Amino acid sequence: MSDLQLSLFVIGAVVVGGVYLYNWLQERKLRRRLQRAFGGTHDDVLLRAGVESALADGRLEPQFVPAEPARREAEEAEPSRPAVADEAPAAVESDAALDYVAEIEAGAPFTDAALAELMSKIASCGKAARIAGLAPRSGGWEEVARGAGGRYSRLRLALQLVNRGGPVNAAQLAAFCDAVRHCAEKVGARTTCPDAQAALKMARDIDAFCAKVDVAIGVNVVAQGDAMFAGTRIRAQAEAAGFKLEPDGVFHFRNEQRQTLFTLDNHEPAPFLPEQIKGLSTRGITLLLDVPRVANGSEALERMLHIADGFAVALGGRLVDDNRAALSEAGIARIQEQVKSIQAAMAARDVPAGSARALRLFS
Repeated sequence: MSDLQLSLFVIGAVVVGGVYLYNWLQERKLRRRLQRAFGGTHDDVLLRAGVESALADGRLEPQFVPAEPARREAEEAEPSRPAVADEAPAAVESDAALDYVAEIEAGAPFTDAALAELMSKIASCGKAARIAGLAPRSGGWEEVARGAGGRYSRLRLALQLVNRGGPVNAAQLAAFCDAVRHCAEKVGARTTCPDAQAALKMARDIDAFCAKVDVAIGVNVVAQGDAMFAGTRIRAQAEAAGFKLEPDGVFHFRNEQRQTLFTLDNHEPAPFLPEQIKGLSTRGITLLLDVPRVANGSEALERMLHIADGFAVALGGRLVDDNRAALSEAGIARIQEQVKSIQAAMAARDVPAGSARALRLFS
């Protein structure tokens, strides 16, 4: 190999490596941004758009935001704990479409020690779970709190089959069933655990559907030339538009029910922390809409784009997608149609966008 060929080979390797590193950094920055905006402890949020492309190859192509390499890279780092009521037990119902439900029926009320052991074992399964007890007086199912020993002799345990961390796996489901059976054996109770293989298949089916509609749409307002946006100006404009800066370092735009419709985040890695925003400046901001978690997604998108346009005018910036291309009316119209298609598909599956069921699945 001549010196010229060797030089060309080295230069080519450097260029390819630089492109790969740049793409990796962009994806890493986006993951951090979405984790702050839409979900505390969950893993990846897949950014996709367009139901039609999903039907062709099982995946959805992004519009304004680049897609993650995979939707389900890992399970949650921390095990989810069963929800616990602080004082008065709250009425609770399991969802046969989302939960694997087991029951334990004893001849006498469960003791505090038995409930505490059961809760600890359920929490270690690695998926969200809830325990409900049949109230002796009302005959309704109540959420079981720690320290509720002596109250319930019949328990219903629900393990959520799917969330953004992926579907429940065989080991998690087996650990859940083992915990239920172990508790029943210790107190001489009867237990019912449905077919595990059927539950695993249902979880995979639900997860496959979720992957097709799990979409986040982002638009950016970027500074012109060498200009920068001051944090104080961003905060003033955001609050005037109806956003509120929250402890996660992201501005949230919420509806009357306190549900987040969309968020405003720093286009650069640094979050908008209240104690640091006065000294912060940035090259751009990003507004994000998490489509499955918002009812009336088209209206929310239109509102977000209108607010983003207002930011561009107020800050003297440009409204662009993640490829720095200006947004056109035709492009926006296509996105609106895709949002409608996605939310129609969710409604047809009986998982309306923004509903309690959707919020559980896309958490």
